Amino acid sequence: MMKPIHIQVQTRFLPHNSRPANNEFAFAYHIAIENRGMEPVQLLNRFWLITDANGKTTEVSGAGVVGKQPMIGPGETYEYSSGAMLETPVGTMQGHYEMQKADGGLFQAPIQVFSLAVPNLIN
Repeated sequence: MMKPIHIQVQTRFLPHNSRPANNEFAFAYHIAIENRGMEPVQLLNRFWLITDANGKTTEVSGAGVVGKQPMIGPGETYEYSSGAMLETPVGTMQGHYEMQKADGGLFQAPIQVFSLAVPNLIN
């Protein structure tokens, strides 16, 4: 069965916003949320689990994304960019969006684990 919500993630390291000497590594991520279903859905909430290379985890949750709770119609894609700060040059993020269908029903759209890594660090 095809999942109605398809999520793609692109990440990049932000060297000019990072201070490695202070264990501050900045990353940007760009997310595309595609509604492959037959009805409109609204993104209500987000939940992130961010893990650094030391195993330290941070949970981030709240309403919407970048201050919005977008309605995504069938065949439409909503895109946004945001960022995360890690204490190590490598880490991961994963989570889910809480979505609401037109009939008021709620469901979770999972966001698979993706890596945040300083380029050329791992050979």
